[in-house]
Parts: sequence; C-alpha cells; structure tokens
Amino acid sequence: MALLTKRFGLTVLASFILILVMAACGAKTPEPAKTAGAPAATTQPSGASGTGGGAKEELPKEVRIGFQVIPNAELLTKALGLAEKKFPNTTIKWVQFDSGRDVNTAIASGSIDLGLAGSVPVATGLANKLPYQVYYLHDIIGDNEALAVRKSSGVQSVKDLKGKKVAVPFGSTTHFSLLSALKNEGVDPAGVTVLDMQPNDILAAWQRKDIDGAFVWQPTLAKLVALDGQIVTTAKKLSEKGIVTADVGIVRKAFADQYPAFLKQYVTVLDDAVKQYRSKPADAAKALAPILSTTEADSLSQMNELVWLLSSEQRDAKYLGAPGKIGDFAKVLKETGDFLVTQKSIPAAPDLAAFQSGVRPDAVQP
Repeated sequence: MALLTKRFGLTVLASFILILVMAACGAKTPEPAKTAGAPAATTQPSGASGTGGGAKEELPKEVRIGFQVIPNAELLTKALGLAEKKFPNTTIKWVQFDSGRDVNTAIASGSIDLGLAGSVPVATGLANKLPYQVYYLHDIIGDNEALAVRKSSGVQSVKDLKGKKVAVPFGSTTHFSLLSALKNEGVDPAGVTVLDMQPNDILAAWQRKDIDGAFVWQPTLAKLVALDGQIVTTAKKLSEKGIVTADVGIVRKAFADQYPAFLKQYVTVLDDAVKQYRSKPADAAKALAPILSTTEADSLSQMNELVWLLSSEQRDAKYLGAPGKIGDFAKVLKETGDFLVTQKSIPAAPDLAAFQSGVRPDAVQP
C-alpha cells in the first residue's frame, strides 16, 4: 500500500506542476465532453451593489460548473434548472466529473470556474497551491459513502480486510476514509491490496468478482449492495470517531474576485435547492431519480444519507465561519492534509493559515 500511495502522490504532484506551468503560459485544456448549457448569452448587469465609480458589476457571459453525480443541492439545482432561471442571460455549462481529482485538474487548467470535490482532494489541491477557494459546503458526508464487501468474501469487519482486494478512487474522501478506518482498527495497509479505481470501474470489477470490497459513494454504492454486497462501515460512523469528510464547493480565485456578485447569487440558488429538498423531499427525489439511475424511493434514501446545510448554517464557527473569523472547516482540511503526508500522497502540508486563506466565507454572508 505504501508503494501505491507513494506512486500516486508523486504522479499527482508532477501532474499539478505541469498543469500550473501550462496555465501560467496561457495554455488551456479542452473541456470534458459531457456538457450541457443554456442558449448563447449576452452580458447582464447584476442587481448587486456597484463597484468603484458607481459602475454596476456585470455577470459573466458564461459559467462552467464542474459537478459530480452526488445527491446534494448542486445536483438538484442542475436537475431543476435553477441556475438557468436565476441567470437567464448567462450561459451555464455543466461539466460532469467522476472524482475530485479530475476536478482539481480542470480547475488548475482553467477549464471550469466552479467545481465540486471532496474534502480530501480539496486539501490536496490547497496543499499544492491550486488557485481556488472553498465557497460552500454542498454536504457533510454521512452514510452516502461506505465500505461495501461481497457477502461471499467472509469479511465482517475492517479487521477482516487483511489479504483482500479493496478498490477506491485514490485521492478521494473514500480513500481517506478507508485508510483512516484501517489505521483506527490497527490494520497494516500493506496487508491489504488497495486498488485505484473510479466508480464505474469499481462496478465493473465487482461484477467480474475481481475485488472483495470497495469504499465508494452513491449511486455506485447501492449497486454493489444489490449485487451480493453488505456494508461494513460508513463515513457517518467514521465521523463519530473524528474522521470528518465533506463535499465541497470550490471556485477559481480569479473568477471569484472578478464576479463576487455572481458567486453570492449562486449561493442563494443552492440555498433554494436545500429549501426545496427540506420542504418537498418527494419532489426533489423525483427530480434526481433519473440522474441517479434509480427509483424515487432509493433517490430519497440516498439524499437522506447526506447532511444538507443552508449557507446561514455554514456561517457557524464549526463550518466556514465569517470573514475575519474563519471556521473550523479549515482545521479539518489541515488535519486531512497532515494525514495525506503520512500516507505519502502529498510531500508536505502547509500550516493552518494556508488552509484558512483557502476558505472564502464571504460568499455565504448576507
């Protein structure tokens, strides 16, 4: 396992350095193929307070949002077209990704403006000085991420993973959770064959019976359970032991500095999605079911496995906090970064101040 994580850490570091050099030279990588957007647009003046000289701040002509198929407020925003309704004269391009590692790459190259990544990829990105900041917590991860094992494997606990093959997307929140669970139970990672796979590859390997278990998120998790799988532990159980993970909204700093009004208005859109989920959960589940490729009942179940927070709740000191008084989530990122160093996934983690500067709580302020 040490060899695998070391190889991964060196590869990621080298990739980030190359990408940042390209970005500095003005190079851009093509956007991923899976995009969907509104009709072409013109610039629209926002209703926000003016900038210097009394000029009104303009909204961007186009915004590229990197999303993942995770049953939270951003996915509901996409499903209901809330962003398109809020910004009728701005083209919203939705770009799908399978992991936060890929979102990091896209942000670094400038091919997206906003993205969603787990707290582990975000800690990795900030440690590698990627040009982004945290502006929103899309969800606190609970039972939505879990360690599933094949019933026929004989695994009943984390301690039983010794000698087994377990798949996980490297550099993800589930990778962090898996390694933390092994450490917590006193299991040497070197005694477990940990394989780096994306969710779709995990499902295929599971169907071929090439792996004994996987720590992954929904909707892949539910599919594993339906195919002779059972849950051993979850992110929620690990959080009770101090191992906290979350799905995080990140924004390119240059974009946020240029369009702060857009960012604040987009946060209100995400809040509207949270309110709709809380007030009409069945309707929200119906909207997400097609995207999750599951039934409405399963869709609702998956949504309930995550903690959805309004921006007003994220102003709490235990989350993002307020301008001039950054909340404890920065400490979570710092602790995550320190853990990644011990696993040789990154060469070093900066001090707490660097992670605090990577949090932009003004976007969730009134």
